[in-house]
Amino acid sequence: MRSSIIAMLVLAAGASITVPAEAQNIGTPQEIKSVMKRVADWQIANPMRDGEHGDLAWTQAALYVGMLDWAELALQTDNDKTYYNWLLKIGRRNNFQPGSRMYHADDIAVSQAWLGIYLKYGDRNMLLPTLARTEFVTRYPSRSTLVLDYSKGATLERWSWCDALFMAPPVYAQMYVLTGKAEYLDFMDKEFKACYDFLYDPEAELFYRDWRYIGEKEANGEKIFWGRGNGWVLGGLAEMLQILPATNASREFYEELFVTLAERVASLQSKDGYWHASLLDPASYPSPETSATGFIVYALAYGVNAGLLDAGTMMPVIEKGWKALCKAVEKDGKLGYVQPIGADPKKVTRDMTEVYGVGAFLLAGVQLYEIAQGK
Repeated sequence: MRSSIIAMLVLAAGASITVPAEAQNIGTPQEIKSVMKRVADWQIANPMRDGEHGDLAWTQAALYVGMLDWAELALQTDNDKTYYNWLLKIGRRNNFQPGSRMYHADDIAVSQAWLGIYLKYGDRNMLLPTLARTEFVTRYPSRSTLVLDYSKGATLERWSWCDALFMAPPVYAQMYVLTGKAEYLDFMDKEFKACYDFLYDPEAELFYRDWRYIGEKEANGEKIFWGRGNGWVLGGLAEMLQILPATNASREFYEELFVTLAERVASLQSKDGYWHASLLDPASYPSPETSATGFIVYALAYGVNAGLLDAGTMMPVIEKGWKALCKAVEKDGKLGYVQPIGADPKKVTRDMTEVYGVGAFLLAGVQLYEIAQGK
């Protein structure tokens, strides 16, 4: 939970606030909070437990990041400790360890939650496993190539697919802030920019998922840019920018990239309010897709709250996106239309759900709550 949102929640608890006109169509703060609670409660009551959904998997890590923001909102506004207690239970039964693979970005993603909990409770046992992992990786970085041969079981030791820019960089940014050690920031910058140089298309102003899609085309002849993949990048940048100090010299690159990517992705929203699995060929993948939409709405709303994006331009986009997300929530709180695990656009149906989609929804909801409060 970032300090800006904590300050907002404290303010909201005891202040009379005028909601700006451009934010009045997203629902009241209570309505936003109500749908978030339904979604969070359904997910807790319906846990996923298989090879892709172990406690320390990247899928769950994305859920925990969203649940962490929701936990603070519930605590500050209702004194409800349910969600922090849920996160603490999972952390304690895993001794706050990251995943088992030393260099894999997916296996450090869960440390975003553990570091957030450490910042809340101050128990060094919540920090030390991530400290040990990140110290080793920065001291002995992988020399692997970014061109991976998936047919031979690539090790994925570098940040060589765009999802990785959500999974790992926020951890190293937080470790830099916690320890003051420049090596964490240097490592993050080096690896992030290597991925950026490799996968970012400056003409399209979008990220390829990985090298296999460079030069490939959709049915309509456009380049292949994955909706959730670019959502991952935007979400990761939003996390990083909430961690890095305002005066830090590294911020300029990430702020400029965030604004460029946010404005580009905002222009690709479909008429139904969603961002579809394929950004440049949505007609070939007409199904709604809530994980891409959730991460993008989160990032755009954060950008408005942080003053990085123009509210007048972005609020209509955010409003359409949030309403589309809420339409995908069943009465019992199940979030549908979440694209399954995969590296490229696929067909999505209403009954499909995934924990990372819920994490994105909660991240977006907390930022929408802040906008609705008129902070």
